[in-house]
Amino acid sequence: MRLFILLVLLAFQAFPQSEDEKQIKAFYETVLTQGDSYRWLNYLSNQIGGRLSGSVQAEQAVAYTRSQLDSLGLDRVWLQPVMVPKWVRGTPEFAYIESQPGVTNNVPVCALGGSVATPQGGLKAQVVEVMGIEELKKLPREQVEGKIVFYNRPMDPTLINTFQSYSGCVDQRYSGAAEAVSMGAVGVIVRSMTLRNDDYPHTGAMSYGDLPVNQRIPAAAISTNAADLLSTTLKLDPNIKFYFRQNCRQLDDVQSYNVIGEIRGTTYPEEIMTVGGHLDSWDLGDGSHDDGAGCVQSMEVLNLFKKTGYRPKRTIRVVLFMNEENGLRGGRKYAEEARKRGENHVFALESDAGGFTPRGFSFDCTDANYQQVLSWKPLFEPYLIHSFVRGGSGADIGPLKDGQMVLAGLRPDTQRYFDHHHAENDTFEHVNKRELELGAATMASLVFLMDKYGIVKPPKIKG
Repeated sequence: MRLFILLVLLAFQAFPQSEDEKQIKAFYETVLTQGDSYRWLNYLSNQIGGRLSGSVQAEQAVAYTRSQLDSLGLDRVWLQPVMVPKWVRGTPEFAYIESQPGVTNNVPVCALGGSVATPQGGLKAQVVEVMGIEELKKLPREQVEGKIVFYNRPMDPTLINTFQSYSGCVDQRYSGAAEAVSMGAVGVIVRSMTLRNDDYPHTGAMSYGDLPVNQRIPAAAISTNAADLLSTTLKLDPNIKFYFRQNCRQLDDVQSYNVIGEIRGTTYPEEIMTVGGHLDSWDLGDGSHDDGAGCVQSMEVLNLFKKTGYRPKRTIRVVLFMNEENGLRGGRKYAEEARKRGENHVFALESDAGGFTPRGFSFDCTDANYQQVLSWKPLFEPYLIHSFVRGGSGADIGPLKDGQMVLAGLRPDTQRYFDHHHAENDTFEHVNKRELELGAATMASLVFLMDKYGIVKPPKIKG
């Protein structure tokens, strides 16, 4: 036994940790013992709360995160002005299923972001149930006219990646009202985008396209339990009625800000690497997973660089984007200003999938850069980071895409994300401190490697 232990010790001496392994280990150990992300998230969630674009809370979040970035001793911290939409929910929504006059069951609903209000006294009509937009289009107009369209297509539970399941049915939430108007409907109810059966309606962005305001109809999400109840009741009696009342409205655009901080590169300061999340959230919960977690993880990346003494070769910039949820104005403004100034962005990483256990990254990049990333995979495997895939990165960094830079998205475990997404239960107590911090260290490790080795540039063609 002693001989075996001696051989193991000799093996470790023969294969000392590489400099990359040491730096990555320092990130993980530092964040788990000295990290600030959980404290920042606690303040954002519990002292400020939901941060809908244009709200007082959104502006409080801008001021708070700027002050925290200032405290890190970065080379520069600033606010980038951006005009954002201001939609307000108004008084709480109310709804019920009426099986016969005077016999009702109250059900949980919430207005979709961007929806118009119902008439002041609410809206009551018969219901037509469909499993999606394509099924609606196949119905004769007289079967829909004057009714409330009930989109009841659920997320596919057989897909392991729940974001794929979400993508498969979110069109009915986003475009369902515009399609229903063309069929003469008077309102829209959409099954919440979650795999869980519960009583939380999940809001989210919707669009009327180019419809004039006077032709728009109110749209609301209904909880999954209530959607099942409504569907069952309709099968028993197709003549039942549904009533809902909401008082939301769209106001004029207001000025807000992207919050930006950077550490200037020592060798290639003109090459910019961006890491970020979106500071705005929906108003039902406090936006802890979507996307307070991504914001504080991104701030933590720069914090870890400072605390571990790593001096980046390239300029590392954290950007907390405003208005991802209902407009993407912050991401577009950032890319627009970067192009105006002729900035050279070479890499961007976004965290916008919740503060759950990190599993890896998705990459939008050239084959050569993807192969370089795969060569780093063994450095992450001791931390159980094993999924390096091609795919999307993040909505806010998408406008930066130029065909040459590397875009990446942190990919945590997805199984619980849509339990909370855009709902009242997206709150601080549902974020695990250790999982949040592991995600931040994982991001810092990727940024470190991209900074140290740079992106793989295409060979110059000799003319």
